[in-house]
Amino acid sequence: MVSRRMIRTVIVEDDAMVASINEKYLKTLPELSAVALFGKGADALEYVADNPVDLMLLDVYLPDMDGVELLHQLRERGCHASAIMITAANDVSHFERALHLGVVDYLIKPFSYKRFESAVKRYLSHRELMQRDEAFTQEEIDYVISSRVSVAPEGNRLKKGILPQTLEMVRTCLRSHPGEYLTSDDIAKEIKMSKVTARRYLNYLIDCNEVVYRINYLTGGRPSKEYAWILM
Repeated sequence: MVSRRMIRTVIVEDDAMVASINEKYLKTLPELSAVALFGKGADALEYVADNPVDLMLLDVYLPDMDGVELLHQLRERGCHASAIMITAANDVSHFERALHLGVVDYLIKPFSYKRFESAVKRYLSHRELMQRDEAFTQEEIDYVISSRVSVAPEGNRLKKGILPQTLEMVRTCLRSHPGEYLTSDDIAKEIKMSKVTARRYLNYLIDCNEVVYRINYLTGGRPSKEYAWILM
């Protein structure tokens, strides 16, 4: 049985304004409770050593240590709290190290509330699957194994005709249905775009190894192509 207690969340952010925004975002999510806020890594390290923590919102650039190094030290001390990195650092070295330490997501400042909510929902879905007693289906196993941040082409590296904002809308739609297969019609209706456009973005995400598809032959008519989010 999955515990429904509040998820104990620690914010580690030296910018007071950003920390305040993160705390404000957290308060809109009933499952999470901000139990502590720190501006230095050493203070967070000391707190986590003596208190149970489920999730950390962790900045990379802290005044006393690298946030990824803080996460490394926490892992060495046996702390298995999940982490969402929230930072202005988008270089490959930080990103790669964070991935190796099992971060749930990696948000680049400035980010929208919608993107923040998407990261938390991913964490909640993964947590629920890992805590239940029932056997997994293959689709659920695929989701758990692949629930890591993927490196996909963005910005100027996007394929011609693929817009970053629209791409993120399609990603968010799929992420909000973890373990579910959706048709291009379903996605087009949910985010209010044409079916042709939805299929173009879905095919792009398949090429990026962010989405898988299957053919449903049980529709009563023509077979239907269905898509699901499976982060690498």
